[in-house]
Amino acid sequence: MARKTFTGTLQYPQAWNLIGDILYDIHVMCKARILICIKSRLTRFLTMTPKDTNNAASYLATFVSSGAPEALVKLYKVRAYDFIRYFITSSKDELRKPIYNELFAPLVLEFCKLLRKAVTQDDALYIFCRASLGSMLNKTGIISVQDIFPFVDELATKLSQGSVSSRESIGPSLTHLLEFNNFLRFMMNAVVDPKALDTLVPMRYYQKRPWYDHRQLGYLYSLYLILMANLQTRLTEMVDDIEVIRSVKQDGGWDQYLPILKQLHYISQLYEGAEETFWTILRPNKSALCHLVIRYAKKGDEQYNWILNHKDLTDFESRRHLVMMLVPKVTHDYDNGHKMRINRPNLLAESFQSINGADPSSLCDPLSIVFTNEEEATGNGVLREWFMLVCQAIFNPQNALFLACPTDRRRFFPNPASEVNPLHLEYFRFAGRVIALALVHKMHVGIVFGRAFFLQLAGIHVSLEDIKDADPYLYSSCRQILEMDPCVVDQDVLGLTFTWEVDELGSKRVVELLPDGEQISVNSINRNLYIDLIIEHQFVTSISQQVSQFSEGFVDIVGNEENKNLFFKSLEHEDLDRMLCGSESEISVDDWKAHTQYNRYKETDLQIDWFWKIVGEMSVEQRKALLFFWTSVKYLPVEGFCGLDLRLCITKSDETCDRLPSSHTCFYQLRIPAYPSMDVMKQRLNIIADEHVGCGFGI
Repeated sequence: MARKTFTGTLQYPQAWNLIGDILYDIHVMCKARILICIKSRLTRFLTMTPKDTNNAASYLATFVSSGAPEALVKLYKVRAYDFIRYFITSSKDELRKPIYNELFAPLVLEFCKLLRKAVTQDDALYIFCRASLGSMLNKTGIISVQDIFPFVDELATKLSQGSVSSRESIGPSLTHLLEFNNFLRFMMNAVVDPKALDTLVPMRYYQKRPWYDHRQLGYLYSLYLILMANLQTRLTEMVDDIEVIRSVKQDGGWDQYLPILKQLHYISQLYEGAEETFWTILRPNKSALCHLVIRYAKKGDEQYNWILNHKDLTDFESRRHLVMMLVPKVTHDYDNGHKMRINRPNLLAESFQSINGADPSSLCDPLSIVFTNEEEATGNGVLREWFMLVCQAIFNPQNALFLACPTDRRRFFPNPASEVNPLHLEYFRFAGRVIALALVHKMHVGIVFGRAFFLQLAGIHVSLEDIKDADPYLYSSCRQILEMDPCVVDQDVLGLTFTWEVDELGSKRVVELLPDGEQISVNSINRNLYIDLIIEHQFVTSISQQVSQFSEGFVDIVGNEENKNLFFKSLEHEDLDRMLCGSESEISVDDWKAHTQYNRYKETDLQIDWFWKIVGEMSVEQRKALLFFWTSVKYLPVEGFCGLDLRLCITKSDETCDRLPSSHTCFYQLRIPAYPSMDVMKQRLNIIADEHVGCGFGI
């Protein structure tokens, strides 16, 4: 073959001649089987690319027009010389960034098309080219959606393959998922017109909607149905083998199902009725979804609002896992952590000054608490006690900030008359910070919120049923009004108008619930409105400033208002109870024993046998007191002892037998002397359990 020279009126004659040299070299290499390096020619072609976008586009097009890609693919197939990878990789360095991002994709697409016909889908060069194309798609506007259909088909098939059963733990690879996401994102951006993003598309109406390309929409919907059917099979397999899967340490590719589901949910929102079908398919596979969330949902750029907005498809563990990703993680920066020295008699005031005066970001570093006038000790044990004591003080009704619910004295809601404390609003902001910090540091404080207070934090309307725990008398009265015979109500036997009497610091004040409310009688038609306005005034309007300041304190810690709203809205009321208060179950001695280890004692020693027999005979309150003395944990996590951050330990003490046991609460270590008899040990332990030696931080 003679070396070709391109002359005449062709644009970019140097480029055409250079390509001619490349084609000649390839021909010689194929025929003569001699290796001639053409890398320098490929590099030179790239460096000669014009700097302006318009000329660069037509210049790069000459590479495809000349048939160079076909020649390079033929060379690769015959001799496996990988000049294509070199050409694509070099382009990133040799071309200006705008030109590479916007204009080089058609060349890569050409290589993908040619290789797809010439080699298998598992060929390394083909996979490289396809991945390169996917990474460029969302930066270029000169690739048609139809051109990428074959590659999306391939990747969809890859993602649909595999099994999650105990017999064959194989799932989609991260590489395939990332590729698929790149292609799918490009597809959805091209398919959905920005003007019509809020429009659901019925399948039968594609051709009646001029702003859509119905072929593209039809393809995307078909792809959605195929992937959804395959994912349904995979999730059903997971449900069938969920216990086995939970015990397996290897991922088995399951970590990619959650991102795939997110993409499918996004697609489902484009089509009329598709989202409802999406959730219908997931509902029987709730346990699989929860497992995926708990095991694979990670904090970062990934957003999980699509799951959080469907609480019926999650359980407590998965909801807690997701909302905790909305709050900051405690750092390990002990040097810059927030340090407090607190005098117990002034615990509330000194804690208020320290926490409210601190930079919120420093509070997410390790907190260091020292109680003054005591043997200095720091660590998790002291921190747990401080959280419990400061929350008890904040929510103590005697401090006028919060009121306890009459039906459950652990539940609290803001006191409408809290202004008796001149600093009440600052203290509510402080309370919001403390509760957020307790959640961030995973501390159980033994305090829970009234339902109406929780709903306000979540931005949810408060109804009559929601005030039942906070004001059972008002609830009962309102219920009676609603249930009375309409004829009796219309006879004005109640003598009610749209007014409400408020007690303000011992004096009475009448509030009109509507303009001229004193002139409007309550009747059978408007009684529902009357009840709603009473609830609005008592549990929303009258405490709006307090709730607002509490929210701002919470936002100080979690970072922004959106995170705060999503945090509360994504939880059930009972979920927050369990996160703040821990388990309400009685302490299980068997669970306690199973999570305890021994130091200088053996499990078979008499003292250990006596200890567990004594604990087994204790009352519920005695066990709580002993546990608190041992660990400074008063409220176990909902998971029981396995939810603690450390295993408990019983250590043989060198103290004489006339001494009480001691503890290192930071390390969950109980030190017990080698008592000579069970009676002596019982007498010593009962002193701790009955006289509450563990009520303060003790060692």
